[in-house]
Amino acid sequence: MRRRTLLTALAAGTAVAATGTATATAACRAVKKPTTVAYIEVNDHSMLSAGKYTLANDGRQVIDIAVIFAANINYNTTTKKAYLHFNTQVTNVLNNVATQVRPLQNKGIKVLLSILGNHEGAGFANFPTKAAADAFAQELADAVNRYGLDGIDFDDEYADYGNNGTGQPNAYSFVYLVQALRAKLPTKLITFYNIGPAASRLSYNGQSVANTFDYAWYPYYGGWGPDSDFAKSKYSPAAVSYTATSQATAASLAQRTMTEGYGVFLTYNLTEANTATYMSAFTQHLYGKNTVYAP
Repeated sequence: MRRRTLLTALAAGTAVAATGTATATAACRAVKKPTTVAYIEVNDHSMLSAGKYTLANDGRQVIDIAVIFAANINYNTTTKKAYLHFNTQVTNVLNNVATQVRPLQNKGIKVLLSILGNHEGAGFANFPTKAAADAFAQELADAVNRYGLDGIDFDDEYADYGNNGTGQPNAYSFVYLVQALRAKLPTKLITFYNIGPAASRLSYNGQSVANTFDYAWYPYYGGWGPDSDFAKSKYSPAAVSYTATSQATAASLAQRTMTEGYGVFLTYNLTEANTATYMSAFTQHLYGKNTVYAP
């Protein structure tokens, strides 16, 4: 961390202690770079785990963005339209945002809803018309606003394009979808798990949505994959899984993130277990500090 950034962080941290205000907390977090992201499989694990880790002798949260994984894009064979679907576990999180989401947001953590294919043929890349893409974008925006979330994450996996008579990926669908969602959620986060047919369809008719995303990331855990479509400050070429990537690899990828000047670090499958030792391996490189667990 640069000296100027560190001094600013310490000053902001002092303000938090002195005032305890949300404004001071936001100021403290604003200087924490890079941004650390954690996907949480809510079928098996609690969103609250994202709020249990802070930087040693600092107080700032390790996780900046926690992603609810995952809602689905499903397909209605009667109306022949895609629609937003929540399984039982996602429904439970959303129906209990006061206890599952607000505690994270109160700590300054942004909470996103990830949208994933569900083997029904509906995906982000095969809306048949601009109007159909806009209609789905409206469903996403309604969910963000209804539950007080901080944005949407797109994950173009498991769509099984072509099932149920759906179309194959086309050139315009994802661009229309992202543009429509940004218009409906101008101040919220829109992020992209850089995989699937949508990943190669970020431009149409001379317009690109690559810079519309607040953040995007490499999707293969334990690996490194830069992508020149995205600004370094908004992209994580590293991806680590708490349950499938070695601690040594996580540390190496964090060091490379800093050395090569990237602004995001992606992690996946945070569980209820005390993961502070594993996190410290990467927070030492990202922030120059160990991680502290506070159950």
